[in-house]
Amino acid sequence: MFAKLSKLWKVKDLRNRILFTVFILFLIRVLSHIPIPGVDLDSMKEFFERSRLFGLLDVFSGGTIKRFSVAMMGVGPYINASIIIQLLTHVIPSLEALQKEGEDGRKKINQWTRWLSVPLAFLQSYGMIMLLRSQGQGLIGEITSFDLLSIILITATGTILLMWLGELITEKGIGNGISLIIALGIIAGLPSIVASVGASYVGVSSLFPIIGLIVLSLVVIIAIIYVNEGNRFIPVSYARRVTGGRLYGGSDTKLPLKLNTSGVIPIIFAMSFMIFPNLISQFFSNARTPWIAEGAKWVGKAFNVSPPTIAYGILYFVLVVAFTFFYTSVVFNPKEISENIQKQGGFIPGIRPGNETAKHLGFIIIRITLFGALFLGIISVLPLIAQGAYSSFDSLIGGTGILIIVSVILETLRQLEAQMIMRSYEDY
Repeated sequence: MFAKLSKLWKVKDLRNRILFTVFILFLIRVLSHIPIPGVDLDSMKEFFERSRLFGLLDVFSGGTIKRFSVAMMGVGPYINASIIIQLLTHVIPSLEALQKEGEDGRKKINQWTRWLSVPLAFLQSYGMIMLLRSQGQGLIGEITSFDLLSIILITATGTILLMWLGELITEKGIGNGISLIIALGIIAGLPSIVASVGASYVGVSSLFPIIGLIVLSLVVIIAIIYVNEGNRFIPVSYARRVTGGRLYGGSDTKLPLKLNTSGVIPIIFAMSFMIFPNLISQFFSNARTPWIAEGAKWVGKAFNVSPPTIAYGILYFVLVVAFTFFYTSVVFNPKEISENIQKQGGFIPGIRPGNETAKHLGFIIIRITLFGALFLGIISVLPLIAQGAYSSFDSLIGGTGILIIVSVILETLRQLEAQMIMRSYEDY
C-alpha cells in the first residue's frame, strides 16, 4: 500500500489533483464555521442537542445548521433538484430522449439541475428560517424583512457556492465532489456522536454493550465493502471477422454487473424524503385551524425520529428499496447495452442478439438489484433496530452514515486506481 501511495505521490498530475481536493474540502469546512450575524448560537446549539429531528438535519449538514453558517443548507437543494430532474426524465419524453443523447444530453440535464437548485436554495432557506423561528426559544429573534431577505440570500448563495466547489472537485480533483461534501459533513459530526455514545456508558459495569456496538460496526463495514465490490459477470463472446484481409475478434470477455449499481444515491434520496414528515409536523403543529394542527401532530407521532416508530422504519426501508430500483433503471439501460454489444459483433452465449439479450440483461439486473436494494434497506434501518435493543444507542448516523462514508471512500479509491492504470504502472 505504501509503495502505491509513494508512486501516486510522485505523479505530478495526481499529486496536484489530490492537493486541490484537500484544499477545496478545507475551504468548505471553513465556510461551515462562518456564522450569520444576529443569531444566539449558544441557544441554537442547546436546542439542536435536545431535538432529535433537528439533530438529524444537523449531522448530515456537518454541523452547519447548528452554527447557522453561510453554508447552512449544504448541498441539500442540489440533491433535491437532482431527484426532481431524474423523476421528470421518466415522465417527460423529451427529457428521456435528451438523456439518451450521450454526453451532450447529460451536460444539458446537469445544467438544468443547477438552474433548478437556485430557486430551491431560496425556498429551502426560507423554510428552514421560518421553521427555526416557529420553535420559539429565542433561536431567531424579531428580524426585519430586509434582514430576512439578507439571510436567505446569504444561505442560498452558500449553497450555490458549495455546489460549484463540488463540481470543481469532480472536474479537477479526485472523486465525486457532491458525495465528498456529504461524507465530509458526516465525518465532521462523528467525534461528538462518539463522545456522546461513550458518555452514555460511563459507569456501566458491563462492557458487553460497547463491545457489541464495535463488533456490529465492523460487521456492517465489511458487509458494505463486500456488496459494493460484488459483481455478477456475464460472458460475452465476439465472433471472428475479416476486415481488409486481416482477422479480428474471436475473443471471450465478461460484462460486470454490480450488485449495488446505484451506490449510495438511494440512501441520500430516501433521507431527503424522510425529513419531510417531521418538518411538516413541526411547521403546522401550531396552526390556527384545529384539524390541521391535530393532523400535523399525528404525522409527527407516526413518523417520530426518536424513539423511531414502526411506520418510520417501514417507510424508510420502502423508500430505499424503491429508489434503488429507480436509480438503477436510470443508470443501466439493458437495451442500450445490448445494442452496443451487437454493434461490436458480440453476443451472450445461448442468447440471441437484440431484444433477447436486452430481456436477459434486464432479468439479471432486476434479480441482483433486488439483493442490493434489500441490503441497502436493512443497512438503513439497522440503527433503528439497534436503538430498540440499546436505548442509549445514538442512531443519528448508524449504518446510513457508515454506508455513505465507506461508499465514498471506495469510489474515490477506484478513481485513484483508474488514474494509476491509465499511466500503465507495472504493478497493475
